[in-house]
Amino acid sequence: MENSYKFFENKACRYYPCHKGLKHINCMFCYCPLYFLDDCGGHYTFTKDGLKDCSQCLIPHKPGGYEYIQKKLKQYFKKKKEQNAT
Repeated sequence: MENSYKFFENKACRYYPCHKGLKHINCMFCYCPLYFLDDCGGHYTFTKDGLKDCSQCLIPHKPGGYEYIQKKLKQYFKKKKEQNAT
């Protein structure tokens, strides 16, 4: 995959590879901007401490992840704007 504004892979990271089974890992969203959304659409569980565990989710790291996250954020902010307008 070509490097661009949508993708970069940091093979020098001490946590690389953070997810197993991917040929290329997009590190753009190392910390997913959708973490705090209940309806993020990703595969997650909760730890015994109640924290969201996204370690099994690959959405941000796969091709199309950038577009998916942008779409979800636009939906979220549109909904917030509509709620604030009432």
